[in-house]
Amino acid sequence: MSSDIVLKNYWSGNEEFADLFNAVLFGGSQIIRADELENEDTEDSVVLEHRKQAEGVKAARDNIKIMKKSTAYGVQLVLLGLESQEHIHYAMPLRVMGYDYATYKKQYNNNARQYKKQSAQQDARLDEHEFLSKMKKTDRLLPVVTIVIYYGEKVWDAATSLHGILDIPAEMAPYVNDYRMLLVEARQNNLYFHNGNNQDLFNLFEILLDQNNSIRDKKEKAIEYTKEHEVSDMILKTVAGAANCKIDFAALKQEGGNSMWSVFEETAKEGEARGEARGKAEGIIDTCYDLGLPEEDILQRLQVKLDISLQAAQEYIRVFGKSTV
Repeated sequence: MSSDIVLKNYWSGNEEFADLFNAVLFGGSQIIRADELENEDTEDSVVLEHRKQAEGVKAARDNIKIMKKSTAYGVQLVLLGLESQEHIHYAMPLRVMGYDYATYKKQYNNNARQYKKQSAQQDARLDEHEFLSKMKKTDRLLPVVTIVIYYGEKVWDAATSLHGILDIPAEMAPYVNDYRMLLVEARQNNLYFHNGNNQDLFNLFEILLDQNNSIRDKKEKAIEYTKEHEVSDMILKTVAGAANCKIDFAALKQEGGNSMWSVFEETAKEGEARGEARGKAEGIIDTCYDLGLPEEDILQRLQVKLDISLQAAQEYIRVFGKSTV
């Protein structure tokens, strides 16, 4: 099972999802409740009005949920997005800004369609400014909050805001709008979790992604932790999946530290192999760009030299290519 699917499945759980957002946004305070998060349509017309936007951006986002919170003033709705990142992405603030904009734009487009439909039925009461805006002064879009979780071993050295990837003269910086992204590094963080699964997940990540320890030390610490805390198969699968490794999950049910550690040994081996392949791919792409070869030729060379699929070659182009994001 691919890392994307494993992580999406894990974070689809409302308990884990809510606990993560509470840890990142509110220092662990229980502001968001699992029973406030929804994936399915409900009879509430306010939720249904925005459901298509939430569903529409699922193809682009890793996970997205709609929070329905009852207040003294009615129903408060927020869209919560989660992105899982295995590799450092130096344009990530731009990507997050694009995801969020797409979510807002889908809401706006749906609003505009509703007014167009009403207009066709001669049931709209829009003045000239509202007609031009396709939006009334009183209309409000749902706010969007996006968190990025980085599962890599290396320290994240990319920007975490739009200003970080712009070349701005100092005197102009106050006038250039910034866009900040919320980044969580799985390898090291100070998040306070209430959910036991999240605690085990991030504690194991901290052990296994620590570059200051030897493989032997990581092995001993991971085995000790899994025994002491009786870590579930689901967590072990998620840890392994985040590293995109191939393991025999039946072995997880066997007793003894060695069977547990097989997960992490396979993870390390797969990680080394991926690292070598990525290095070769980056070299091929750089050389081809220097020669001025078109992308079609670069894709063909990657497939032949690395014995990979077209999809894998396209992913390398996306990561190492010099085209704009």
